[in-house]
Amino acid sequence: MPDEPGAARAPARRVLVDPEGPLLVEGPVEVVLEDGSTVRSDRVMVAVCACGRSARYPWCDTSHRYPARPRDA
Repeated sequence: MPDEPGAARAPARRVLVDPEGPLLVEGPVEVVLEDGSTVRSDRVMVAVCACGRSARYPWCDTSHRYPARPRDA
């Protein structure tokens, strides 16, 4: 989306991308989930799951560190 002329710009959030881990986002953070619900973290730095294996999704629980379980056929 282009910026509106004369519109005040909010400070940008920094997102650190780790190809082998979560997205690290400067907080506080609100995440809108697929079902439309919103979850919030007020931490200074938030780890957002990028692999989808976290039991605490959308927050990372370090599940990406372990091999994925094979799915039942």
